[in-house]
Amino acid sequence: MAIPSDGETTVPVLGFDPHAVLERDSRIMLDPTFLATLHRELSDELAPAEAALTLVQMGFLHGLQDATRVVTGDPDRPAAVVAPPLRIACRPRAETGDASALCIEGVWPERREAEARLSALGAADAPACHLSAGYASGWLSGTFDADFFVVETSCSAAGDSACSFLARELPVWRAEAEESLRRTLDALPYGPFRALVRERLARRAGRRGASGPGGVDRQAAAVHVWGPVMVIPWSGPDVTLQTLELLAHDAGAAEVSVIVVDLHGAAIDEAYGALALEKLVETSDSWGTEVLLVDPSPLSEAVLADLDPKPLLTLKDLEPAVTLAFQIARSQRRAV
Repeated sequence: MAIPSDGETTVPVLGFDPHAVLERDSRIMLDPTFLATLHRELSDELAPAEAALTLVQMGFLHGLQDATRVVTGDPDRPAAVVAPPLRIACRPRAETGDASALCIEGVWPERREAEARLSALGAADAPACHLSAGYASGWLSGTFDADFFVVETSCSAAGDSACSFLARELPVWRAEAEESLRRTLDALPYGPFRALVRERLARRAGRRGASGPGGVDRQAAAVHVWGPVMVIPWSGPDVTLQTLELLAHDAGAAEVSVIVVDLHGAAIDEAYGALALEKLVETSDSWGTEVLLVDPSPLSEAVLADLDPKPLLTLKDLEPAVTLAFQIARSQRRAV
């Protein structure tokens, strides 16, 4: 996929579809099972340099999106409750040369990505926290409203005692970048990603206005597919059955082994609603796919209890459910 830039050229093809990434909450990227699965699958499908670049791009978009939401005061993610998905302990460092250029040294104290990489692929021969570097690049770029890039300088996945990084503004890096770093910098479309994030937030704000303060237009929700996990927001029985029909003919959904159905705000009736869910569970079972139902309303609990066949689990919160879905998918893969 190529995103047009502001000029006549286009940025390099991205290693992922930014519209298909799980975007409800970037903290899902902290889950060690998800991170390990992500590293393993990209390693299986891509060359090392391409896998690293994909992780950087993905992390950058999430970091930029989270920072922009905080800076602009997005009501869906108020600053008072937002914690960066990847904790950054930073301090500015004076450098020779341009005194106005900001340079930041930092660490990722919990080393989550490094540990996940070790569990998935073993020791690395170079710094391997590419998702973390991308996220920090996006977070700093959104926070300071400048183009930052983060380079990991030491990594516990490569045998170092800490996962440390150096962040500098893009022009400073470009002035001395080696070919491999320049390729990464060229593949980060700062302008188009900023435009994409602004468009997303504007669209979310428009949905809130159309459905009342704090409301969410469930019809505008999208199906998200990430590797073996699919998240389907409930938008009524008709839409669910139509989605199921589309999935049956979509080759891209062949790898899905766990479907998470978000029932937030829905009232499931005993007739058509229950029938649609039973059809979803029955069809998924024929594919060898498990179904998790999430956040049912109290009025729907009795209906869900009588479903036949039943889903694998019914859970309360979406984020833990998605995390569990990746764990289930991983266990299925091991069983095979």
